[in-house]
Amino acid sequence: MQIKCKFLIMISSVIISLDTRRAKKDSSYPIIFRLSHINKTLPISSGYSVPKKFWDIRNRKIRSGYKGFENVALVNNFLEKEKARYIDILTRLNDNQQLSSLSINEIKDKLVSKNKLESFFDYTEKLITVLFEEKRVGNALSYANTLREVKKYRKNKDFFFTELNYNFLKQLEANHLSKGLSPNGLAVYMRTIRAIYNKAIKDNVAEKENYPFEKYTIKTTPTKKRAISMEAINKIVNLSYESCSPLFDVRNIFLMSFYLMGAPFVDLAFLKLSNIVDGRVQYKRQKTGKFYDIKITDNLRPIIDYYVQGKAIDDFLLPFVKRTSLNDRYKDVMWARKRYNTRLKEIAKDAGIEVNLTSYVSRHSFASIANNMAIPLTAISEMLGHQKLTTTQVYLANLQKDTIDKYNEQIISSE
Repeated sequence: MQIKCKFLIMISSVIISLDTRRAKKDSSYPIIFRLSHINKTLPISSGYSVPKKFWDIRNRKIRSGYKGFENVALVNNFLEKEKARYIDILTRLNDNQQLSSLSINEIKDKLVSKNKLESFFDYTEKLITVLFEEKRVGNALSYANTLREVKKYRKNKDFFFTELNYNFLKQLEANHLSKGLSPNGLAVYMRTIRAIYNKAIKDNVAEKENYPFEKYTIKTTPTKKRAISMEAINKIVNLSYESCSPLFDVRNIFLMSFYLMGAPFVDLAFLKLSNIVDGRVQYKRQKTGKFYDIKITDNLRPIIDYYVQGKAIDDFLLPFVKRTSLNDRYKDVMWARKRYNTRLKEIAKDAGIEVNLTSYVSRHSFASIANNMAIPLTAISEMLGHQKLTTTQVYLANLQKDTIDKYNEQIISSE
């Protein structure tokens, strides 16, 4: 193949080589594509490196005994494929009679312009930086958490997307489950890895034909969604605490979430006085960016009025965000939510509610009560901020078991 390509191209060629002039800190050497053109040569990085003893000089490939990669054969296939792509570009340039008029640097630019090879760690860290810059902190921290787990699994050994195959995902899965961790926690990481891979394809960092999620299925186990009745909500409404008690804020925030169509805790924590406009609460969800414009009802007004006292227009409504940077502010909110969930157990006990109250129960309860009132599914979906109607259908399917049981009892008792 190489002789044929040299015959076609004459003045240019590409070979795979180990650059033994540049040892790395780990005593490995970079694998390069050596471009030759009119008696000049330039290296093109492959992104891979190996110790000299694991390089097969004769066959220009990594020896099969090397344990530094998950799959040596896959890396060798990538190198050959990339070399073939380079030769194909050179051949087309030659056929179009452009090759001889180009400098070796111009040719190199044409070869690498569509192949920005980046490691998984480096690429993901860039995505995290962009997400923080766009103030999409929730997604940024989700990506950071996933990257931390992958680094832990890999023992901080970086890798390229060519190695992120079906076997990689299955081994990551086995490692996670062997620690007794939940399948749903694994599903969160896998969905994030899938999102990263999809972005990498768009950025020409990964190839679509190697996409591992065509075969790998992300599995979850059903979790019982907890919702309480309107009667139970009213029990919480009727609770009375001194304003100096931490339970005073906990009760108010739970009800605020319910009255704002099941608003998540993180959205409430980031509300500012500037979000209150003409008797309405206007804000964008932290997770999806969806804009909400909700009327302040008579139930909600006393709570809002209490928290706006003595605050300026740019102040946060609730007392959770303490620090300045966006990352630190998000950490403030995560800690506050943890304390909030702990104290909700005391609220449940005081109200005589047996359900384990969490920050999600107000949202689940809003959806469940709306569904029981026969409010159209499309309206419930809009209120919850779901991007797809199917999401709402799945959401409600987990909430309405009690209602189905009641209907069943009515049917049976009518005999």
